[in-house]
Amino acid sequence: MTFVNAGTLGTVAGARDELVSRLIQRNDRLRKLGCLAYEVGTNDEEPDTVFVVEIWESAQAHRESLSDPDVSAAITAARPLLSGAFGGFRFDVAGSPLRSEGA
Repeated sequence: MTFVNAGTLGTVAGARDELVSRLIQRNDRLRKLGCLAYEVGTNDEEPDTVFVVEIWESAQAHRESLSDPDVSAAITAARPLLSGAFGGFRFDVAGSPLRSEGA
């Protein structure tokens, strides 16, 4: 079942653009791990926040990706840019009006 992990990452003051730059570096490994989409965004009204929406083949694929050495290294490299403020939600996709049921 398709799984969505959407959330916010608080950054230390002035580090938002650097974090965005790191998060949007091309990473074909994510697709091999089961990531269907990984979208990163900002909102000028929240200058120290990065918004991320991840769509995965399954919750299990997402969990397993966190133990991948490349993913772990990217998380470790990003930690100094993070303030520790996180928000968000996760869910299994029930369907979409943009595709046939079961697709």
